[in-house]
Amino acid sequence: MDIEHFSLPLLAWYDKNKRDMIWRDHFDPYYIWLSEIMLQQTRIEAAKEYFIRFTNELPDIASLAQVSEDRLMKLWEGLGYYNRARNLQKAAKILVDHYGGTLPADFDALLSLPGIGPYTAGAIASMAFGIKAPAVDGNVLRVVMRYLACDDDIAKMSVRKKVEQQILSIMPERPGDFNQAIMELGEVVCIPNGAPHCTLCPIQNTCRANKGGCQEQYPKKAEKKTRRIEQRTLLVLEQDGLIGIQKRPPKGLLAGLYEFPAWDGNLTEMDVTKKLEDLGIYPLDIQEIGRATHIFSHVEWHMTGFHIVLNRNETRGFLSDTIQFVPTTDLTDKYSMPTAFHFYLKQLLK
Repeated sequence: MDIEHFSLPLLAWYDKNKRDMIWRDHFDPYYIWLSEIMLQQTRIEAAKEYFIRFTNELPDIASLAQVSEDRLMKLWEGLGYYNRARNLQKAAKILVDHYGGTLPADFDALLSLPGIGPYTAGAIASMAFGIKAPAVDGNVLRVVMRYLACDDDIAKMSVRKKVEQQILSIMPERPGDFNQAIMELGEVVCIPNGAPHCTLCPIQNTCRANKGGCQEQYPKKAEKKTRRIEQRTLLVLEQDGLIGIQKRPPKGLLAGLYEFPAWDGNLTEMDVTKKLEDLGIYPLDIQEIGRATHIFSHVEWHMTGFHIVLNRNETRGFLSDTIQFVPTTDLTDKYSMPTAFHFYLKQLLK
């Protein structure tokens, strides 16, 4: 890799083809930080709506530091990986207490904040402050490994660090634009699924994979372990027009978010009725409302849902201990219901 054959044509391409994005229109470090966290698992077009909603309510670091956790989770709803939102707030509180409510123009200081790793620190440092720091994400890894026709496993941290050093060694005087240019190339030209659009690529003439016609062989990555499958039976409880929800534990999967109560296993209507009766609960009506699957990184939930109408005075057993009954409107306006439960929320709202 060298500046003449990689960096310069890439920057020229970026200047002509970069997409309009609200966080690019400002050099606000807060906007850059927030957008990078959102984009880690969300495509750009999908992230725009979340970004606008979030910044309209929390326009700066001080407001992020002060917002309640429940409201923060509601604003983040649909983006997944909710610990990222919690780390945003943890970092915001540190920034208010120690940096006057602003992000520091220092890579190591950025790296010390909760939820900010080498990629995000590099993105903020380069884009907001013009510091020469690499920002290596999946797009960058794919572009570089194809360009070099490199067989190294990109899942290894040693390979990522090697790419960071390679990028840093050819970084021009516009580090923020350069980092964004590689990412942009990976998003729209050197795409991950299917054949890359090599005829549109500004570095096609010096790309080894393109020369060898083996673009789709790169990057190389060890296969992931098979996801664990969990069967769950969801209880959409209704009592006097109110819906029963409960808060998940403070640690673990979907920590601290709200859910419909659930039992392990793929239970039938008869099974659910029997378990409720064993708890001294005799529903007025019970109906299956569909099956849904939700995929996490390491586990799949295979769910069956039941709409259960309860007697007005029914408060026995687990109902009085862990479940609160709220108006249906609160499920969309107030409480953060993860995407995993949206299928059943939609069934309920029908």
